[in-house]
Amino acid sequence: MNARHDEGAAVVFDTGIDPAGLADDDLFRELASLYRTRLHTLRHGPDPALENHFKRTAELETEYMARYPGREVDPDRLTRDF
Repeated sequence: MNARHDEGAAVVFDTGIDPAGLADDDLFRELASLYRTRLHTLRHGPDPALENHFKRTAELETEYMARYPGREVDPDRLTRDF
């Protein structure tokens, strides 16, 4: 399925709506939902659910990085331990 745009309509990926078609608020909401359910899916989800979680997280985070390549980095979080 994974096509990006079809005549301006929202395209549905195997894992959900194409992140490029989401407004910023929707992108942030989707990311928050994934992060909120991450541990439960990792610990208790069947393999297909976990694989879907991996794919969707990658899709949404890739879109976020494309939109915000110069994102703000909290200087208090910088350490020399990286």
